[in-house]
Parts: sequence; structure tokens; C-alpha cells
Amino acid sequence: MYDQPRANPPLTAMTFDQMLERVRYEGAYPTRERAAEAVRTVLAALGRQVTGDERVDLAQCLPVEAALTLTTQIPDTERLTGWGFVKDLAVRTGVSPAIARWDTGAVLAVVTRLAGPDLLARTLHQLPDGYALLFGQAELRRPQLAA
Repeated sequence: MYDQPRANPPLTAMTFDQMLERVRYEGAYPTRERAAEAVRTVLAALGRQVTGDERVDLAQCLPVEAALTLTTQIPDTERLTGWGFVKDLAVRTGVSPAIARWDTGAVLAVVTRLAGPDLLARTLHQLPDGYALLFGQAELRRPQLAA
């Protein structure tokens, strides 16, 4: 199989240190360690939800350390909504849903910039309802088929 060029590659490569600083800024975290913890937990949770080409392409957009966190997770068989994602993250990390939502927003805001609009659209199309808001995007309702 040949490596095919991807549509809308990330505009600027980012090191893991730069990613941590960006997440620290987005989340207003007091320390770099707290930002690193948010990156690890949110990307691990995302790695349990994203599958297929989108998972591979997201990993390619991220710094190596972040990509490994995303891809070392075994995808869950249960598909979580956006709110389910936040609640699951809160339970796994032992924090309140408000803190889990804050962490998610801070990390996914940076992932959004790294992924670019085409990959983000493909990823959101694959995920259940509720993820667009977590990525800082407008949540558009999906058309419902008449029964």
C-alpha cells in the first residue's frame, strides 16, 4: 500500500512541549504538570472512542507523545455520546463532570487546530452526537430518517 497525501494537512507541526504550553494556556492550568495530566487523560479517552482512518490520521497530526497516548488505547465497543464521554472521563479520573468537561475542552481545542477542518469534520461524523461542542464547534443536528 502506498502512502497517499491527506487533505488539509496540519498547518504547523507542534512539539509535545508546545502542545502542553498551549493546553496550559487554554485551560488556565497553574502548572505544566496539570496540563500534561489533562492531555494524557483526554487523549486516552478519545483513543477509546475514535477508530479507523480517523484515528490514524489524528495520531499523525499530534506530537509523538500525544499520538502514543491516543493509539495505545483499545477502542471501546460502547459508543459514548459527548456527555457520556465527559461523564466516563470524570469517573475514570475521580473528578467532577465540570472539571472533566473543562479538561476536555482545553485539550480538544488544541487537537482541533492540529487536525484541521477536513479531518475534524470526518472525525465528528464518525462519533455520536455531542462531540462537536467538545471540540469547540457548532453542534448541528443530524437529519433523522422518517420511520
